[in-house]
Amino acid sequence: MAYELHYWPTIQGRGEFVRLALEEAGADYIDVARLAPAAGGGEEALARRLRQLSPAPFAPPFLVAGDLVVAQTANILLFLGEAHELSPREQAGRLLVNQLQLTVADLVGEAHDAHHPISSGLYYEDQNTEAAARAKSFREERIPKYLGYFERLLGGNDWLVGDALSYADLSVFQVVRGLQYAFPNAMAGLAPKISGILSLADRVTARPRIAAYLASPRRIAFNTQGIFRHYPELDAQP
Repeated sequence: MAYELHYWPTIQGRGEFVRLALEEAGADYIDVARLAPAAGGGEEALARRLRQLSPAPFAPPFLVAGDLVVAQTANILLFLGEAHELSPREQAGRLLVNQLQLTVADLVGEAHDAHHPISSGLYYEDQNTEAAARAKSFREERIPKYLGYFERLLGGNDWLVGDALSYADLSVFQVVRGLQYAFPNAMAGLAPKISGILSLADRVTARPRIAAYLASPRRIAFNTQGIFRHYPELDAQP
């Protein structure tokens, strides 16, 4: 059975956390919206699939596994973690990994709001004054708080939970790379305080399946349409 991943075709977004787990697991999956329209892909196909489902997910990403439809990034990863040994088998470990993923979700929301603090329905140019203030708080207070937490939790170990990689490690990798793209100067300044998390991101990068994915056209590049956006005026001064 091939999974069907349904997400927007041109951005990494929240769907990227799911893609990373599927790639690390070596799972057979179809990134449906990225197919050519003639093959049933594109945004229209995504909208059509949403209309067909009952109850319909609120928004993508959602994963179709046979007759099962799982929505919300953390919920999808909870499912994949158990199915593909990307989380511990015991309940306490599974719940901890899920807890970390929900913390990542909070960070991701704040990263988005750094450039769209008023409304997602407005262009960045319509709220760039407010974004400058929000981004300053985000890079000076919130990024260090989040990444400092993960650094303390890692505690010199290779992985965040136990002695094996989990989907939480994959997600922290994605956050680190996203923040390095969006706020390169701020992240460079913070680097001495988060050396463990940066090393974790490098370990994820070096994993054979992840390395192959990152070098492939399946990996969408960071861009100024996604969650992590690089606007130089929102970054710290070098």
